[in-house]
Amino acid sequence: MKKDKIAKEPLIHITKRDTMPPWQSILIRVGAVLIALAVSAVLVIVLTKTNPMSVFDAMFKGSFGSVRKMQNLMKSVATLLCISLAITPAFKMKFWNIGAEGQVLMGALASAAVMRTMGRYVIPSWVVILVMLAAALVSGLIWAVIPAIFKALWNTNETLFTLMMNYVAMQIIQIFIAIWIKSGSGVVGYINEQSHRGWLPDLFGVKYLLNVIVVAGLTVFMFVYLKFSKHGYEISVVGESENTARYIGINVKKVVIRTMAISGALCGLAGFLLVAGADHTINKDLAGGMGFTAIMVSWLAKFNPFIMVGASFMLVFLDRGASNVATMCKLNDSVGEIITAIIIFFIIGCEFFIRYKINFRARTPKEKAPDEPEKPEQAEITEGEKAPSGIA
Repeated sequence: MKKDKIAKEPLIHITKRDTMPPWQSILIRVGAVLIALAVSAVLVIVLTKTNPMSVFDAMFKGSFGSVRKMQNLMKSVATLLCISLAITPAFKMKFWNIGAEGQVLMGALASAAVMRTMGRYVIPSWVVILVMLAAALVSGLIWAVIPAIFKALWNTNETLFTLMMNYVAMQIIQIFIAIWIKSGSGVVGYINEQSHRGWLPDLFGVKYLLNVIVVAGLTVFMFVYLKFSKHGYEISVVGESENTARYIGINVKKVVIRTMAISGALCGLAGFLLVAGADHTINKDLAGGMGFTAIMVSWLAKFNPFIMVGASFMLVFLDRGASNVATMCKLNDSVGEIITAIIIFFIIGCEFFIRYKINFRARTPKEKAPDEPEKPEQAEITEGEKAPSGIA
């Protein structure tokens, strides 16, 4: 019976790790990146007959090849990080806010509307900026609270609700552009290009530096908010179990609505930074899909705002590098995207080895040889039994 039981055990048994030293998890991630680069190099050689080092060099120069490229890298990282920080409280609460794209667009639309309206008058630029900021925060907040109320009161599916809100936001922007641009071109140029009223200033002559500083402060704030505040504790409890939260006296509906209000307001802040501090215009593709990319950033960082800085940088770096590969190496656009996908796949895959441990089945006892005589089993002597006479 014992042999049969051992034979039926699986060869591989996966168990969840209790803890792993930080240095070991870092080594696993670094190893995953190195393996991904090696696989990418082999793939480039096989498919394109191109020196893989020239491809990697092109990826690096896509972000650091010039001052302008580095400034654009800073802008994109700051925007993606801001949106990632915005959706993190909701995701930690297990409210699947897929509508960050629409919330960013509504914040951007409100900022653009204020910039166009107040820019016609002789008003100090800082006043216009403050009004733009307030309008963006409120607009993003409202756009996020709508699905939160439906979820809290009627338990609707927040994933579908927030996703559909994205498309509604895009169409609203199209309507406003059609009203503003009578020619029908559907393109809004730089708003207040002459006066720069409502534009965030460049600090120390560096473009987008103010965006970076604002998002850096937001990163510290979100870490403290989620880690040490009462609201952060309530978010964690609701995310673990709503029944437990109700049992200890937490108003789950209030937490859901409040958390989504914060999430939407921060998405509105990202829209404000795009209009006031980066693009100075508005269109339905202004967010560039970052609302969905932010979900990956938040999950990769395990809701840690500081780790999100590295995750945001990595994804933006890979995206810009992939675009530059096609230009510099005269390759198909898909080559850079394939390299990016391979690296991201290995990075995500290594999380499995960080969270779980693979155990192999122990070796079964060797079977006895056919000619080997069976040994009689020694009878166990129970307590109270006496040994036969003559035996010491």
